[in-house]
Amino acid sequence: MTTHRFVARDDGSLLVTATAPLPPYPERLTAHLTRHAAEAPDRPFLVRRGPDGVFEPLTYGAALESVERIAASLLTRNLSAERPVMILSGNGFEHALISLAALHVGIAVAPVSPAYSTVSQDHARLRAIVELLTPGLVFAAEGAVYAPAIAAAVPAGTEVVVADGAEIGRPATPFRELMQAHDPEAVAAAHAAVAPETVAKLLFTSGSTGVPKAVVNTHRMLGSNQAMLQARFPALAAEPPVMVDWLPWHHTFGGNHNFNLVLANGGTLTIDEGRPTPGGIRETVRALREVAPTLYLTVPKGFEALVPHLRDDAELRKTFFSRLQVTFFAAAGLPQPVWDAIDDLARQTIGRTVPMVTGLGATETAPLALVTDDRPAKAGQVGLPAPGVELKVAPVGTKREARVRGPNVTPGYWRRPDLTASAFDEEGFYRLGDALVPVDSSDLQRGFTFDGRLNEDFKLTTGVWVSVGPLRAAFLDAFQPLVRDVAIAGEARDEVAALVFPDLAACRTLCGAAGDDAAILAHPALRRDFARRLAAFARKATGSSNRIARLLLLAEPPALDRDEVTDKGSINQRGVLRNRADAVARLYAEPYAPDVIIPETA
Repeated sequence: MTTHRFVARDDGSLLVTATAPLPPYPERLTAHLTRHAAEAPDRPFLVRRGPDGVFEPLTYGAALESVERIAASLLTRNLSAERPVMILSGNGFEHALISLAALHVGIAVAPVSPAYSTVSQDHARLRAIVELLTPGLVFAAEGAVYAPAIAAAVPAGTEVVVADGAEIGRPATPFRELMQAHDPEAVAAAHAAVAPETVAKLLFTSGSTGVPKAVVNTHRMLGSNQAMLQARFPALAAEPPVMVDWLPWHHTFGGNHNFNLVLANGGTLTIDEGRPTPGGIRETVRALREVAPTLYLTVPKGFEALVPHLRDDAELRKTFFSRLQVTFFAAAGLPQPVWDAIDDLARQTIGRTVPMVTGLGATETAPLALVTDDRPAKAGQVGLPAPGVELKVAPVGTKREARVRGPNVTPGYWRRPDLTASAFDEEGFYRLGDALVPVDSSDLQRGFTFDGRLNEDFKLTTGVWVSVGPLRAAFLDAFQPLVRDVAIAGEARDEVAALVFPDLAACRTLCGAAGDDAAILAHPALRRDFARRLAAFARKATGSSNRIARLLLLAEPPALDRDEVTDKGSINQRGVLRNRADAVARLYAEPYAPDVIIPETA
């Protein structure tokens, strides 16, 4: 099956493009809302759980009417990309409506991680974001929740809109007032002026630096990305998708990929108020008992948290798989045992597996760039470029970096020409920073496998390179379900070690004992189990680059304020190692520190 063209070049790079063309797509993202409101005005677009516990819908027709009214209000406020709408709060009807209203008339919207307001103690990141954006309007659904952050970071002269009518200690506009305007002529004229290159969103990503930077997302990027998804999943045209989703809209996976997928295809999105945590997953399970999705797209932690409930609850399993057509994960690697468990549960329930799809992308690519095809895949595979995307696999040291060019790629970073210049190579390809290797060098049509982040890899004192990404993924597979995440240490050392963030609930279950977290992590049964697993992991190693010589269990989880975790929940390897230098020193102390675990000896 020939789906892609491959051109090897004299400089050692490989160019890869799809043979299929990119389908046409609207110039303005909200053209999808206009179309579906006309064709199916009574179809639910968004669904939320009301105060009484009953799901309540927002139809396409009602959504468009509200969007046009809010847009008329926004047009009177001199808002633009230079003075965007900044959104502090999480997923909800009001968030969606004000965002779509801004997009509809060419005003940029900047959704910001709620954690910067509600988890952060110093609001330093939020202040930096406000300073970069100079927002003309700031929206928060829950005024009381966001009042401290607004007081700490939002200038007194900036308009604040709240949805719940709470007093926040400064003048605030009730959200309902935005719904009072009505100026269809002005809205239609502003909508017609929106061009493909108009800035739609400013999405923040910190990467490994911890310093927020705003990625410019244009209407062309968002529209072309949905065309790429429709080319990959032609069934979307036949049946509007039904999704249950918690992924945050301030992040490209939840806000661009999933939300826009539902919007572009006239589907229905039930807003899941759960999270992939021991407590939060209960709300996800509750929603999935009531709504049978046709697509389930989430991060690996979402599948990890859901699998035990699917195993234990036959009715949940029956509903979940009843009309499921595709599962999809992104943002991190899915441990192979979790993937296998989902396949096994599907076979038990419906007699077959459900295709699991993944890919590779970034906030800078809106986000889809590479995607796997219909052939069975394994953890780590990322597929081939979507139609319209040019992939360059370029040699960088001992590895080969993925670089992409296409209509879905950002023009750069807002008000940071220095970052923009360094993000692209001399041919205009965006440097993803991810390394790739072919699944099968004799058959490139099988696609590529993720080979780690270039800026995470390091050398041992022996000169041996350690490829952190694949090693982390293998470690997490081997230590399931006891480990939530891990940071790999060893730069300028003679062997590799690991700082481990345990899953305390799973560790407590293994010990079968009570006690505080420190007592559980020191429990002899748990330490023996880690020592045995570490020995088994070492036996599979092919050399010092993928052998973990020792590990340390950390009771304190990675912290957002210390740049140890990104706003989407993935670990910042370098931030952890930098902030926990004392723990790294303990790992390498001689003789071994008493809390360091080494492989069990026979």
